[in-house]
Amino acid sequence: MNYKRLLLCLLTGYTFASTSVSAYQELQPPHEYDKVSKELVEMLEGIHYNRPHIDDTISEKAFDNYINALDPSKSFFLKSDIDRLSQYRNSFDDALRNGDAQVAYTIYNLYLERLEKRLLNLQNQLPEMVKGFDYTIDETLNANPEKQQWAKTEAELDDYWRKRLKNRALTLKLNDESEEKIISALERRYKNQLKQVDQTNAVDVYQTFANSITAALDPHTSYFAPRASETFNINMSLSLEGIGAVLQMEDDYTKVVRLVPGGPAATQSDLSPNDRIIAVGQEGKPMVDVVGMRLDDVVDMIRGERDTTVTLEITPSKGDTQTSKKISIVRKKVKLEDQSAKKEIVEVERDGEKYKVGVITLPTFYSDFAAIQAGDKNYKSSTRDTKQLIEELRKEDISALILDLRNNGGGSLQEANALAGLFIPSGPTVQIRDQSGRVTPLGDSDTAITYSGPMAVLVNRMSASASEIVAGALQDYGRALILGDQTFGKGTVQVLQDMDKGQLKVTQAKFYRVSGESTQHKGVMPDIAFPSLIDKETIGESALDNPLAWDKIHETRYPVYWNMPAYLPILEPRHEARMAKDPNFIAINEQIEEFKDQVETYKTISLKESTRVQQREDSKKRELERENTRRKALDLELLTSVDDIEPVEEDTYAKEASEILLDFIATNQMAQEQAEKKTAQN
Repeated sequence: MNYKRLLLCLLTGYTFASTSVSAYQELQPPHEYDKVSKELVEMLEGIHYNRPHIDDTISEKAFDNYINALDPSKSFFLKSDIDRLSQYRNSFDDALRNGDAQVAYTIYNLYLERLEKRLLNLQNQLPEMVKGFDYTIDETLNANPEKQQWAKTEAELDDYWRKRLKNRALTLKLNDESEEKIISALERRYKNQLKQVDQTNAVDVYQTFANSITAALDPHTSYFAPRASETFNINMSLSLEGIGAVLQMEDDYTKVVRLVPGGPAATQSDLSPNDRIIAVGQEGKPMVDVVGMRLDDVVDMIRGERDTTVTLEITPSKGDTQTSKKISIVRKKVKLEDQSAKKEIVEVERDGEKYKVGVITLPTFYSDFAAIQAGDKNYKSSTRDTKQLIEELRKEDISALILDLRNNGGGSLQEANALAGLFIPSGPTVQIRDQSGRVTPLGDSDTAITYSGPMAVLVNRMSASASEIVAGALQDYGRALILGDQTFGKGTVQVLQDMDKGQLKVTQAKFYRVSGESTQHKGVMPDIAFPSLIDKETIGESALDNPLAWDKIHETRYPVYWNMPAYLPILEPRHEARMAKDPNFIAINEQIEEFKDQVETYKTISLKESTRVQQREDSKKRELERENTRRKALDLELLTSVDDIEPVEEDTYAKEASEILLDFIATNQMAQEQAEKKTAQN
């Protein structure tokens, strides 16, 4: 008899009883995919950028990836299971090469046995468990997956599950849900999870196995089985209605990776990258818990008919991360005009004079390919639209220009090259190196320059891919000051290859700046840094598993128009001094410090109700105090509730970028005057 388990049952007042009938059915490899396995080896070794050899080193990583894909929160396997399964650690490469994926199904079937047994038992015990929870006990749940260890005994795993259930029940209780509704919501969660597992077929398991191999090479190489391939192509064409958010699975949760600029989530809600979606609700229907649900099924629930409302229950990545909140979003189709370039003018007063700085916000690099193919001469493109806006701003006598690429995740490479060409004569803007080592420069062939004056590019951690190409080129040419935060670091190129069954998205090349530096991993570093609420530890290429490394190739020939680093010793201190006095930046920096503290604090979740309530109240109090300090400094009306806080309409970052540009203009003029005076003296 397991005395530790018996003791736990006596202490908690309930037991995880065993069921005598096993409901699961073992899955076996679909032999029609044997050819796909051999194809995968041939393609990965032949066309992947790194030209890898699928060997035991890859197999070891793939084994860990596969176990993590099945049981990311360490909720079903025991340490003894992992020790026993480790005999297959060096077998994944052979399984793929030989076209025999049996090892993946042997592991999966053990996982399936453990999962179904636990969830079936849990359903029997859940109502009594919830009724027996004592929220006055001072205990905690580990919320840091990196520190979570495999349970050594069933009793240890039982206690981990008890705490997880108690945490979810307490979250619902703090959201004013009745005990009856809490029980119902939790029962739905685990019924849904069982249903998802029962609907998992042999092809689904094969895809997980194949992607455990591809993920060992880099985070952007993936195998799509036929169903997933269809979903991927739909996503690429944006042909279905939705909320405009890119999602991925992480530790049993659906996580927001990024928001589509101009999409419903970005324009209607305060949904943010790294938020976790824990439930989805349709109009007039109860919320459905989606923890542990397959990603494609969660996506299907979020999609729907245009102008209908979907409600998401999320645990936010910022602020009080222990309390969930609900966000309602009206589904819309993301239109090209919603992502179009937009302009505005920031006015800055200096020495009694007003200066105008033009700002062009570009959410993505777009081109209306359908209109181009139809022969429409007035087709929309990011370059054409930006050029027109610049011409309109020049008529308003702007002193400088800001190109705002914050949250711009990329888009058309052709558009990125053409847009950079608006600010430089013809020349290279990016170099592409393929797996054979061949380097191909790409650039703009149009010698015309739309704007030659002082300019800056605003970037942040969500500026990726094509945005990094433009920012990097303008920085290398000395055409613009780069302001903001380190960019994402997505400097690889993927191609889609058809296979016997499904498709392979494979990394085949890397981007390099004209200076020879890769944009991969490191991204583009700003000349002058702005504070950012985006956590670089959790967002960006460097936060992904197995990213390709940063490196450097030979630079290409290009002119440098302004020696920007020479201006920084003057510009940076002035920038720092302004930020130290600006109420908006002071509030932002305080918020950043609080988030850093919360990351450490909330790695352990309290299961004591009074502690959670106090944490929530303290968080609201600090937020209100911070906002009122900002408002008082700006002579604005003070607020009495955090619910009254609204986003700051004035863009603090664009205003400060304008100040930096005016400093640059003044410093440049002074340098020219001194040079002219020196020439005259000689």
